[in-house]
Amino acid sequence: MLIPHPLLGLRDSQEFTYLGDASLMNRPDPSAETAEADFCDYVFLRDNPAGVQRELWFHEQGDRSWLIVTRNTLTHEILGAELARDLPARGAK
Repeated sequence: MLIPHPLLGLRDSQEFTYLGDASLMNRPDPSAETAEADFCDYVFLRDNPAGVQRELWFHEQGDRSWLIVTRNTLTHEILGAELARDLPARGAK
């Protein structure tokens, strides 16, 4: 499987480490009244949908960048990739 790295072009997926659903970047607010329950859900509850998914990949054997890869989990077709640092932080104050 080839991943279209935004800076380096097509790279073999073996250069990367898959780290899971990209929603993991959206950590709960630790100062919220519901922080304990929110973190419990964040750590232990995961969806496992089939189809198009945004995923977090680390370019371990390359430039060590973090990518958000949009991939169809049924066909493994890569629909796009973007640098995680270029995405706005969600929930940031």
